Amino acid sequence: MRSVYIKTYGCQMNERDSEAVAAQLVADGYSIAPSELVADVVLLNTCSVRDNAEQKAIGKMQNLAAEVRKARPNLVLGFMGCMAQSRGKELLDDLPQVDLVVGTQKFHRTGEYLNDIFSGKRSRIAEVAEESGSEATIKEHLSDAAGPSFSAFVSIMQGCNQYCTFCIVPYTRGAERSRSIDDIVDECRTLAGRGVKEITLLGQIVTSYGKREIGVKSGHSPFVQLLDAIHDIDGIQRIRFTSPHPKGYGDDLAEAYARLPKLCASAHIPVQTGSNRLLKLMHRGYTRERFLSIIQKLREVKPDIGVTTDIIVGFPGESEMDFEETLSLVREAQFDNAFIFKYSQRRDTPAAAMSGQLAEEVKEKRLDQLLQEINRIGAIKYERFIGKQVRILVEGPSRRNPARLTGRTECNKIVVFEGAPRHVGELMDVKITRAGSFTLYGDPAILGVD
Repeated sequence: MRSVYIKTYGCQMNERDSEAVAAQLVADGYSIAPSELVADVVLLNTCSVRDNAEQKAIGKMQNLAAEVRKARPNLVLGFMGCMAQSRGKELLDDLPQVDLVVGTQKFHRTGEYLNDIFSGKRSRIAEVAEESGSEATIKEHLSDAAGPSFSAFVSIMQGCNQYCTFCIVPYTRGAERSRSIDDIVDECRTLAGRGVKEITLLGQIVTSYGKREIGVKSGHSPFVQLLDAIHDIDGIQRIRFTSPHPKGYGDDLAEAYARLPKLCASAHIPVQTGSNRLLKLMHRGYTRERFLSIIQKLREVKPDIGVTTDIIVGFPGESEMDFEETLSLVREAQFDNAFIFKYSQRRDTPAAAMSGQLAEEVKEKRLDQLLQEINRIGAIKYERFIGKQVRILVEGPSRRNPARLTGRTECNKIVVFEGAPRHVGELMDVKITRAGSFTLYGDPAILGVD
């Protein structure tokens, strides 16, 4: 039996894609290798959002070719995902050690391509063409093969039509294509039958789901219609989603937080900058005022909602005043946390050709300053949880201390606590005793749980 090892870079969409490819290969007779050192096939599922992610994947592949292939000369090496889609055959030309390049609409054909390579039918393969219906092929999960899982990602769509000037995703993932509600509900119902209690819906812009295919009904967007349908599934106790776009937060979605008990009180809404001038240059389609009104509306319907965001520093032409406007938005919005990135030029995107590209040291300085402010606000917000009782879904051992368990609150706060293995997969109450850096620590014993 041949074995495969998949290493994933980037977002949750990539994690979900890797899981589906692994499940498909297991169905084809492959086993999952515990490491790259003993695998017959090593696949790197790549990210193109920032240059650093691409360079990491290329460096890793060069290391595999130079080191691991010495001991395993028949090892098959391949790239999948966004960088594979963006660079295509160029990767085969630049890296002669690479055997396979699989684009974002060809994941479901990975086993077919590997069979061609092992049978000698084809020696090196690069497949990145568009394929109709590919959005409905990412359904497989590894629950049975990898042991019980109580939360799962469900891909509801592929592609992006937003074309933000800094972003390469529309070029690597293609145009928006949505699955049917019935298809997604069937997948979620199957997962619930396996014991999954929490579903996270995934899409490049998840709130754009079904705009062309389904349309508005009874005042509800297709995405809210989907939330309603999943909410009715027995066994599913929590629903999350990522990543939305501020333009997708209509009144119906805000009201859904109050109307649907299973919809977690958590919202990750990328703002990117607090400067209206830069928002226009980024082609984001909203103003800072509109963004802040969304946050206000969500907190009105769900006062305890956890709100996080993405922010880019150092976008071309970003002035000190633009950056100060980002700082002021962060203070006004009072985010629970934020993912901050230095602007990275991506080839063939409009922003890459803009004048006013900032020096790396300027980006670094602004990133550090913004990070300090995010940490300051986050520390205050996390301290407010001390002494409170929260309900968490217990996910398993803590990564940093396997002797402890970890889980997440509805508002997406990580909680670490002392608990028994039998608690894994349970929804349980804990009392928060202290707060660390974006982590809460609880004591279930206080509530009579041992």
